[in-house]
Amino acid sequence: MNTKVVKMDEHNLDKGSLIECGKILREGGLVVFPTETVYGLGANALNAEAVKKIFEAKGRPQDNPLIVHVCDIESIKPLVKEIPEIACKLMGKFWPGPMTIILPKSDLIPEETSAGLDSVGIRMPSNLIARELIRVSEVPIAAPSANISGRPSPTDLERCMEDLMGKVDYIIGGEKCDVGVESTVIDCTIYPPCVLRPGGITLEMFREVDDKIYIDPAIMKKPDKDFKPKAPGMKYRHYAPKAPVKIVQGELNKTVEKINEIIKECVSENKIVGVMATDETANYYKNAVIISLGSRKNLNTIAQNLFGTLRSFDDKKVDIILSESFEEEGIGIAIMNRLKKSAGFDIIKA
Repeated sequence: MNTKVVKMDEHNLDKGSLIECGKILREGGLVVFPTETVYGLGANALNAEAVKKIFEAKGRPQDNPLIVHVCDIESIKPLVKEIPEIACKLMGKFWPGPMTIILPKSDLIPEETSAGLDSVGIRMPSNLIARELIRVSEVPIAAPSANISGRPSPTDLERCMEDLMGKVDYIIGGEKCDVGVESTVIDCTIYPPCVLRPGGITLEMFREVDDKIYIDPAIMKKPDKDFKPKAPGMKYRHYAPKAPVKIVQGELNKTVEKINEIIKECVSENKIVGVMATDETANYYKNAVIISLGSRKNLNTIAQNLFGTLRSFDDKKVDIILSESFEEEGIGIAIMNRLKKSAGFDIIKA
């Protein structure tokens, strides 16, 4: 397949290319597009055969549900059986933005899109390229992240091309994604609503709307093999670079000591070690490939840089990646959720 690539500015849209991509989507093709979270791999959410192409292009397990992207609240109504009052409140406060709401699906949503569930995740992105693409395509767009399944999600055009050139019809490039981790998923088929995947909209932010909202305790644990995911990213090993990732967890000074100890051991075995550090600690590591995610004082920056940094270690062909850990509060919960998935829950206590 010949993949067309176009780059555009969110505030200076290439309308002709977007109309062309909209036609491709209506006709059952695949289009990669930027959002504020990560890049998405889109197909017509109402076309079962088109949705199957997403799973083929990504190598994605069939029981992993897809998120349906819309450009306005009105277009949700045919896709769901009901919109509870709490969902309306959350939409009013956090849309457009990095929040996916799970609702009971209507018969319009194929089994392939919902992975056989009777619910569907819906989101309205804030990225203007994404919203205009949905508008001109005149169909809701099912879109997981635009990467080979299991790899770190792409936050820039180059990584999308690396994974999906020749597998999709069109790739639209925009700026680097603002949030850097996938949307927060909140289940509104139950009350109180439950967060199934942490992201840029934090529990603290949700509790400003309803203080009963809670996080599914399974989020930070390794899932059982029989677990049936209700939201993307809940079951499988995700966000993984080629080298194994190990998280070192403990007080920061002890973490640095432990990482240096492991570096020394690995170097003695002629292994190239990557260290995912922070501005506060990067100078304390030696004899390793060191990349800082940013300052611990700004976890939003660390989230934005997380996937790109994991991919950078692939470029540098390291044999093992050691990562510091982060406080599990605010967006730190999302950071640690993605790190634990990338490491397959391989955590070393410092």
